[in-house]
Amino acid sequence: MLSGCALPRVGPDKAEIYQSAADPQGDTHVVDIDSRVARLTDMDPGLGFSQAFQSAGLLGSDTIRSGDTLGLTIWENVDDGLLSDQPGNQTILEEVQVGGSGFIFVPYAGRIKAAGNTPEAVRRVITEKLDQQTPDPQVEVRRVAGDGATVSVSGAVTGQGVYPIEAPTRTLSAMLAAAGGIAIPPEVAQIKVLRGTHSSRVWFLDLFEHPRHDIALRGGDRILVEADTRAYTVMGATGRQARVTFETQTLSALEALAQAGGLTAAASDPTGIFVLRNEPAEVANRVLGRSDLTADQRMIYVLDLTAPSGMFHAREFGIRDADTIYVTEAPFAKRAKIIAALTGTLGAVGSVSTAANTLGGDF
Repeated sequence: MLSGCALPRVGPDKAEIYQSAADPQGDTHVVDIDSRVARLTDMDPGLGFSQAFQSAGLLGSDTIRSGDTLGLTIWENVDDGLLSDQPGNQTILEEVQVGGSGFIFVPYAGRIKAAGNTPEAVRRVITEKLDQQTPDPQVEVRRVAGDGATVSVSGAVTGQGVYPIEAPTRTLSAMLAAAGGIAIPPEVAQIKVLRGTHSSRVWFLDLFEHPRHDIALRGGDRILVEADTRAYTVMGATGRQARVTFETQTLSALEALAQAGGLTAAASDPTGIFVLRNEPAEVANRVLGRSDLTADQRMIYVLDLTAPSGMFHAREFGIRDADTIYVTEAPFAKRAKIIAALTGTLGAVGSVSTAANTLGGDF
């Protein structure tokens, strides 16, 4: 009778998984997890800024940038000057805009490269050019406004917006603080910086644990704060069947099971916990002791929590993005379902027989 029906269950049992993996035509490898496998499969999810970002020095507080406004005062040592014929021969240019290409225009001196220079450097250039046309000119260059270099801060921050790079906000962490700080748990916060055609990202906590990641900002930088998007899937005899997001930078198999509600005490088989993963060929070769694999491999890693070191191995083995954790049912749970099915069937037959006798044999 039972051969003609299929009992409900959460998925394949341990024996069926091993049997399918043993198929010589298959492309799946089953590997027991131990300390060696945990070490060989460990891939640090650490993020970090490239050398180009890290090597950029701090912008000087007096560095002129595109978009800044300068004030110029020019004194000429002649009565009839180039720029002024007023008493004192003083010419004041209150607002000289630094264009997008970084240049300003000064009468009789022409186009002057201002962006990236200090006011003193610009003063010397203007003086040299005017000196060819008027004797011993005196030039003063001052910054009227410093809003030319700005960065945009968006994503999971308290105050999204465009912020100027000023002396107190020349580094990434300082700029995030100026934007009100992040609005998500710091353990899962990632900071992405886009500079021109280049981008790089870092964990928020690494800004403080590793000062080299607290990079200097540049005008036009775009800062995006977002939560970690990594997740794993858990199925089988566990507390829930779900896609679970990471809550920390690293996650062990034991922590992943706990985060998913743990094992189902009445049904799970602690000797049959499987982690399914598409493993890069480089890692698969190391784990399997081979050198001929060139493509990603389907790997099934097996945990036995009843083994003397099983719990330690579960603590050492790291879960990665897109992993699937499957917990098989215990043999007892299968037998219990068979007994329940038999008991329920016989009870139903008895009920029909009783009903027939009660109705006087109409059946």
